Amino acid sequence: MAPPLIFDRSLLLRRRQRALRLGPETFLLDRVAADIADRLAVVLRRFDLAADIGTPTAAVRAALARSGSIGAMIAVDAMHDGAPNLTGDHATTLRVVADEEALPFADGSLDLAVSGLALQAVNDLPGVLVQIRRALKPDGLFVAALFGGDTLTELRQSFAVAESERDGGVSPRVAPFPDVREMGALLQRAGFALPVTDADRVTVRYATPFGLLRDLRRMGAANPLVERRRVPLRRATLMRAMEVYGARFADPDGKVRASFDIIWLSGWSPHASQQQPLRPGSAKARLADALGSTEIAAGEKPER
Repeated sequence: MAPPLIFDRSLLLRRRQRALRLGPETFLLDRVAADIADRLAVVLRRFDLAADIGTPTAAVRAALARSGSIGAMIAVDAMHDGAPNLTGDHATTLRVVADEEALPFADGSLDLAVSGLALQAVNDLPGVLVQIRRALKPDGLFVAALFGGDTLTELRQSFAVAESERDGGVSPRVAPFPDVREMGALLQRAGFALPVTDADRVTVRYATPFGLLRDLRRMGAANPLVERRRVPLRRATLMRAMEVYGARFADPDGKVRASFDIIWLSGWSPHASQQQPLRPGSAKARLADALGSTEIAAGEKPER
């Protein structure tokens, strides 16, 4: 059964192309790139062939190139006209035009796969994770960051109030984002060994909510939902949403907050050298002894 179509992928590409023309806003991507490099710095090994899957700029590849632990890198991007994205790429970067939902890699071909703020907008995230795991060599590593949790919750709530008051109903304007627990389950379902997920909240402050809307356009992150309302946003609705935003989410100095929850994923392609869970019943010490307590058999009640 085909996955539900949540995101309009062709519209998403047009949004990214518009962002390039406007001048992209990359502060979140730059932060993620530095964090990916830091996370890989503690892995004491060299990755001969790495793939950067869908990251909208070359920031991740540039950060990894500076680390010296990466050999050749492959940039996978669905944009055909992506020359501005190559700024910062090093000489051994190859570019492949492909959608993140249909990766072109042979099984067991990559040592490392990374992705920065791209996978939150694929329609079949479980399928993409399976493809990545299959593309990794045994003991290959996957590290990714994507928007999740309560990202842009302030904007979602403000538009919900405004549309309820002005338009008689709420339309989808902010994408649904996964949470940390869901992503941990998806990594396990995809077959990754030693899966780890964690979250990092970034709070950005703006003089007015319009500053956030401007940045979202320059990130290529304006509404890409298939079920979005297909009529232009009424000025009265927009102004009411901005009024609600300022009233509910302003700090004492008058600046408003915007939340971006970044979920981090990592997992390894299974290999015999990795730590394995112990077989049930194979323990050589009693938990009660370690805790200095008295063991009580199942069904028995403790003495009073």
